[in-house]
Amino acid sequence: MKKFKKLIIACDGESASGKSTAAKLIAKKYKLMLVNSGLLYRYGSKLIIKKKPKNVISFLKSKLKKVSYKSIEKHNLHTEVISNHVALLAKNKKVRKIINEFQKKIIKNNKRICVEGRDIASKILAKNPKYDLAFYFKCNVSVAAYRRWLDLKKKVSFKKVKSSLYKRTQMDKKRKNSPLIRVKNSILIRTDKLSKKQVLQKMSKYIDQLN
Repeated sequence: MKKFKKLIIACDGESASGKSTAAKLIAKKYKLMLVNSGLLYRYGSKLIIKKKPKNVISFLKSKLKKVSYKSIEKHNLHTEVISNHVALLAKNKKVRKIINEFQKKIIKNNKRICVEGRDIASKILAKNPKYDLAFYFKCNVSVAAYRRWLDLKKKVSFKKVKSSLYKRTQMDKKRKNSPLIRVKNSILIRTDKLSKKQVLQKMSKYIDQLN
């Protein structure tokens, strides 16, 4: 395994496509800081659902100034209520700007980092700094829904989880601001066809080929 002084990895993909798991595996193997942009939006949703602020933008600006990424990671943010809310929140251009600025501060302070989300290669790491390698994750919606259903400990019906995932991905792809797209030079990772071990092997192969 090669050692890198600088390594910036972008991981984009659809809802429950396995990108978070893969990003964790790669970050651990190559000792990279891991940033999950979805968690930032989910954290924003959790705060808004709980506090019901009159002005969402000034509320989020204020909250994100006082919090660290490490503290956000400790929250339970994968609930069905948050999942349904976050898709709408992510469409808001002003909200995206706040989250993007928060991410870019973290990225500028870390030369060895793996960032995962839905607009990482196309927006967040498109330039200054630009990713060294981009991966795009895709998974059959039935397989993705089954995995998310198990994550939710079957507390929500499988049918509802599948419908929610499909709607979220469609909203992500069709939104006006920073839609989910696959950049031309990204490497496709099909997590419905590969095991976790195979996903790690495929990603590692491309990373180790970097100069």
